[in-house]
Amino acid sequence: MTIAMIDVLVVGAGFGRDFLHLYQSHPAVGAVGLVEPDALVRREVVDAYGLDGEYASLDDALTSGRWDAVHLLSPVRFHVEQTLAVLESGRSCASAVPMATSLDGIARVRDATASAAGCYMMMETALYQREYLHALHLRDSGALGRITYLSGAHMQDLDGFPPYWMGYAPMQYATHIVAPILGLANAHAESVACLGSGELLPSHRGDGSNPFPLETALFQLDGETPLAAQVTLSFFENARAYTEGFNVYGDMGALEWPSVEGERAVIYTAGPQDGARRGRPISRDEIDVPDRVDTLPPELRAYVRPGVYQPPGDRPTLPVHAWHGGSHPHLVREFVSAVTGGRESAIGAARAASITAPGIVAHHSALRGGRMLTIPRF
Repeated sequence: MTIAMIDVLVVGAGFGRDFLHLYQSHPAVGAVGLVEPDALVRREVVDAYGLDGEYASLDDALTSGRWDAVHLLSPVRFHVEQTLAVLESGRSCASAVPMATSLDGIARVRDATASAAGCYMMMETALYQREYLHALHLRDSGALGRITYLSGAHMQDLDGFPPYWMGYAPMQYATHIVAPILGLANAHAESVACLGSGELLPSHRGDGSNPFPLETALFQLDGETPLAAQVTLSFFENARAYTEGFNVYGDMGALEWPSVEGERAVIYTAGPQDGARRGRPISRDEIDVPDRVDTLPPELRAYVRPGVYQPPGDRPTLPVHAWHGGSHPHLVREFVSAVTGGRESAIGAARAASITAPGIVAHHSALRGGRMLTIPRF
């Protein structure tokens, strides 16, 4: 069943601030509300954005009789239970990544979506960032030729983050790299061998269940052509500036993520073997990856780049970011379109599981000294 307008509830005023203006600007969204347990933060954000409702807890919001859809931007440890609560209430649910941190959690969410009245979407930024959309263009236009290898890395220093990040297994947060790799390969990850590297300092160990500051995995993919993909995750004790990107290599061309976040991407193009040298000539070009906004409502197009937002009611303007390669407007567009159209989202439970499970199994492999493990299909 299609509907014209929906009311959306955002859970979490931290990351949630990057989405409030997008929902308020979307032509198919009416009211926008906020769940935030910190009363001072909640009051500040509600006043600044002119929101239409506020709650101290998700339970309060779900029993209010309002809201058609809920976007969860809460800490990872809440994702499964909050997703189940939203779906059981009859509402549609968008969840920040990851879908879950265990295979059992994935199964519970998948089972809940099977009988849910609303739709589910995992809001994977990597599948809508400008670099990924450009890589899809290169693949589909033939510029890459046959894809032969993919790799990627998410390296981020979590010193100073909240305590629940201490000891977090890096591969349990691998979706930002696994998602674009599987998307470009049009494949599932069949098996994985993963090694942990280094040893967490006592101050970083958390509950002690994960000993590794860095994990690196080699995945076997099941596409039309057998492919291998290498993924590295690092959260502590690695003096590397933040990066969260992928590389894709084909027999005719390649795209590499910039070595410094925000700089230009690198394109390689192979020419024919000319007999005058060993190997083919391969050119290297740096490019400014273009924005692809043609699928977005006009009201959201400007927000793929940083700017300012004018909240309703003549409130002061607010600066707005455009993290994750300008992907946030695309995510909001897809989620709202799925809810109003009464259809499955582009990253529904099955696809979300295929993106999330590989990292979970990779961590199991690292704990077993790099044993090759099969990744279950959901």
